[in-house]
Amino acid sequence: MTLTPTRRQLLIGTAATLALPAYLRRAQAQTAIKVAGVHASPVENAWNSRIHSAMQAAAADGLITYDFSEGVAATDYARAMREYAEGGAQLVWGESYAVEDEARAVAADYPDTAFLMGSSGGPSGDNFGVFGTRNHEAAYLAGMLAGKMSKTGTFGSVGGYPIPEVNLLINAYRMGVKEVNPDAKFLNGFIGAWFDPAKAKEAAVAQIDGGADILFGERIGTADGAQERGVKAIGSLIDYTPRYPGTVFANAIWNYRPTVEAIVADIAAGKPVGRDYTEYSFMKYGGNELIFVAEEVPADAVPAMEEKKAAIAAGTFEVPIDANEPA
Repeated sequence: MTLTPTRRQLLIGTAATLALPAYLRRAQAQTAIKVAGVHASPVENAWNSRIHSAMQAAAADGLITYDFSEGVAATDYARAMREYAEGGAQLVWGESYAVEDEARAVAADYPDTAFLMGSSGGPSGDNFGVFGTRNHEAAYLAGMLAGKMSKTGTFGSVGGYPIPEVNLLINAYRMGVKEVNPDAKFLNGFIGAWFDPAKAKEAAVAQIDGGADILFGERIGTADGAQERGVKAIGSLIDYTPRYPGTVFANAIWNYRPTVEAIVADIAAGKPVGRDYTEYSFMKYGGNELIFVAEEVPADAVPAMEEKKAAIAAGTFEVPIDANEPA
């Protein structure tokens, strides 16, 4: 039997569609979601580069269209968000760490636009989603390798700011070291910037002078100090090994594509995006991974690390999240 919709049914369906936020109506009318990125740092900054490359790849695959601004100062950030929202972006991506109140105010003014922000706070309303950086599982595994490699027993790390996303990463690295080297000692420095390679190098050299012979580089520039002084380093977010051969032996990689796919799927399905998307950075979704140079790592360090990695993947071990500022 063929069912023919009545005029009333059609009107109800149209009314329901019109009641949806504009970004959901547009998602139903087209395949590619229109995304605008507001980057506070240059897109070559490690953290931003992972998001930028994921967005570019999603655009190349036809999942989204992608426009962006980079190096946007905190004083201009809200204005940039508003301009993209008024320009028809269905999803405005950003990093609200320095502008939490301003970013949330913009989202409240544009309920028909979806927002996804790197944030230390929670989601807000139906259209303000958040995410956190979670390559801490890979950092833990890298620490397990590093713990078997140090000759001095002192391990360094260089971070940007002591915010939870940075703290938990450095602490996870330290936990991994401690699992195989309980007597390890640690040094840490925050440079007060997201992108200042010269400062990161300076902090790295200071830690090497203090006895550290393996450094975790949460910020770009750490490996420059390690390379100059002839010690080993671990990269974070991206693969630094090609740039620092013989110095960077492991990298805690962050993969942002699973997060992009998750929020785009929600928009396409007509679901609210006011939720926390941090989980998509976890290893079980492919959101982070450890890569390392096997010939530069002691053979006896690998089995325990691989066993722990399998436990993380199986869900039988969770890397603890410690967001306290490391000393």
